[in-house]
Amino acid sequence: MLKGPSRLRNRRSMLLRRHPALGGLLAATMVVTIPTGAQAASLTAAAAAGPASFAANCGTAPVTMQGLFETGFPDIVDLTQLFTKQYPNVKWSIREDPFATITSNAPLILSGPNPPDLMRMPQITGLVKDHVLKNLDGYFNTFGWGKFPASDLEQTRVAPSGSPQGVGPLWALGINYSMTGVFYNKALAAKVGMTAAPATLAQLDAILAKAKADGILPVEQFDSSGNGGLIFPLQYLMADYTIAASGSVAPINDWVLDEPHATVVTPANLQAVEHLDGWIKDGYFNADANAVSYATMMGRFQHGTGLVIFDGDWESGGFDSTYPGKFGFFLFPPLKAGGKQSAMSAPLTYGIAATAKHANCAAFFLNWVETNPAARALNVAVGGSNPGGPASLPIPPVKPGTVTAQTLAAGQVIAKDNGGMGFIANATGPIDAEAWTPAVQELFGGHLSPEGVLKNVQADYLQELSAP
Repeated sequence: MLKGPSRLRNRRSMLLRRHPALGGLLAATMVVTIPTGAQAASLTAAAAAGPASFAANCGTAPVTMQGLFETGFPDIVDLTQLFTKQYPNVKWSIREDPFATITSNAPLILSGPNPPDLMRMPQITGLVKDHVLKNLDGYFNTFGWGKFPASDLEQTRVAPSGSPQGVGPLWALGINYSMTGVFYNKALAAKVGMTAAPATLAQLDAILAKAKADGILPVEQFDSSGNGGLIFPLQYLMADYTIAASGSVAPINDWVLDEPHATVVTPANLQAVEHLDGWIKDGYFNADANAVSYATMMGRFQHGTGLVIFDGDWESGGFDSTYPGKFGFFLFPPLKAGGKQSAMSAPLTYGIAATAKHANCAAFFLNWVETNPAARALNVAVGGSNPGGPASLPIPPVKPGTVTAQTLAAGQVIAKDNGGMGFIANATGPIDAEAWTPAVQELFGGHLSPEGVLKNVQADYLQELSAP
């Protein structure tokens, strides 16, 4: 069995085989040193730092925090600027990369000689297994994170071996807690006669068909390499059919959390992929979806090219500030009127490298983001999502009728219906880029059957879970 530095060298070789361009990127941006001997032992010890409570703050001496953040999310940058206003001794050196790049590079960056103090986290199980993330249990005790809702922390708890998820130490924290649904263009909705949010999947089908018939693109979609956007509508459909079959989204969450014997190959999920395939064949998506990035999709939608997008509440603040009154939001409708509703719900996770130079300051910042009144207000206004933190803290008020107000209200519906799901893209580290994305791209291109999508993904899932 490969452990420690041997496993990291193996993962580096695998990444470079699967992503040849990564070698040039790494050479241009950083020197990667695979830890050996004492350095590897230091990584393991730092990652495993136990649950004892200890003091954590940024001190009073000048500090420059190194941050690696995701492109297109201004809330985290705005939060660092607000933090510096309150703590002037703390400056920030920030690099921003697309999420697909962060996902590919994370093992190498975190194991390198100068890892960031604070980093936007992709799926974390492989990083935990590689001992490159800092165990946050000590900070959990220091800051009293036991007052946070346990469900907010579940997705960033992982056993030290990397599996299962949902239990074990805490390895990352959300700067807010996102939820997904359907954004729509109000002017185009009026043209197709949509006067209220669809109450059933059949009603949504009818609205999309009417848009197509009227010459309006029903769905603006991204599905480019490494980040298959079609899994958004697919997971909504999976939830609808799974709820109809079992009464809850538990089977989906079991698979996301790597529960033993969990499988994505189910009759309900097959119905979901077949439904998505029907939308593809009916021409409800832009024909170039497989070549469209997330940023391109957003640019097109903002300029009025599609009726709806399947996306998350992290866009709510931007819609309200830049395009006030132009867009609305609704939860994906259930199969039957009055049925339980569901949504992907997850923390916008940030973690600390096992060997970060300023780990205590990074943890202090994460706690400040969720508990400081000014930070929470900024987070809601810019990020558009629930700011998390202790359940006793109120959600900062927002203007009635805004998209942010709609998404926050929808979150209460999901909580009532117990319909929150982890993202199927987060079940294992490579599952999004190397299984789901190629599968839905091939489905979109007519080269893979619905049965083939599920079988291919499940095979990759089992292979990854069994890897040393």
